[in-house]
Amino acid sequence: MLVRRAFNWPTLNYSPSFSELSDLRRQMDRLYEGLSGTSRTAGAGVFPLINVTEDKDAYRIRAELPGIKADELDITITGKSLAIAGERKIAEETDGARYHRREREAGSFRRMVSLPGPVDDDKVEAACDNGILTVALPKAEEAKPRQIAVK
Repeated sequence: MLVRRAFNWPTLNYSPSFSELSDLRRQMDRLYEGLSGTSRTAGAGVFPLINVTEDKDAYRIRAELPGIKADELDITITGKSLAIAGERKIAEETDGARYHRREREAGSFRRMVSLPGPVDDDKVEAACDNGILTVALPKAEEAKPRQIAVK
């Protein structure tokens, strides 16, 4: 860049103004994070973390919900969607405590999961053990694979 400016070489329509604005924004974000003690990346994740798997008979959803009791969850199935809702509570710090890092947040959450196919609503089962919610969603009969005999 210094050579281009010194010798007045063509820039081939290169405009550094947008990259400079982008750099300025990153620097401002870092400054804000330093002042507030929080990080933008800490809140960027989605809570709870969810895995969706499938076998020949059912879909299974496993969600990480540390510190949340089973009776505090609201699980709803509608068509091909499953909703998990609840509230994460975190104990308050003592008076006069100062945060050096704060990545755990409290508050209400709601996750919607789209299912790959229809399920049998009457046979859905859910269990919560050691902070892991497991929901078994049996496939509807029309969604199960069928063996077709060739004649």
